[in-house]
Amino acid sequence: QVQLAESGGGLVQAGGSLRLSCAASGRSSGSYSMGWFRQAPRKEREFVAAISRADGVTYYSKYTDSVKGRFTISRDDAKATVYLEMNRLGPDDTAVYYCAARWGSVVATAKSAFDYWGQGTQVTVSS
Repeated sequence: QVQLAESGGGLVQAGGSLRLSCAASGRSSGSYSMGWFRQAPRKEREFVAAISRADGVTYYSKYTDSVKGRFTISRDDAKATVYLEMNRLGPDDTAVYYCAARWGSVVATAKSAFDYWGQGTQVTVSS
């Protein structure tokens, strides 16, 4: 089993930034491709970003259109941690953000492709 724990959420003013962290325990996150999803109240959980596991020296990442140019996903396998840097936040980014992991190196965007989930961290952006 892999346990995932998100942190770094909070209240931020519109236009501000936050960095979310996802710490893996039980197994190193380096063995998994990782993703971030978010869920706003009364909405479905949606894909935000994903990153492959290390294959050689290259990581591959993917973003949903609404966060391209604003969010950056990265990972530090030595620390078994995945990050989501969020910049120029707006009220539409308010949601619970979830970290997810899947076995394998291929980047996926579907919820069903991920095997493990954290409990989420709240991000609230005030206008």
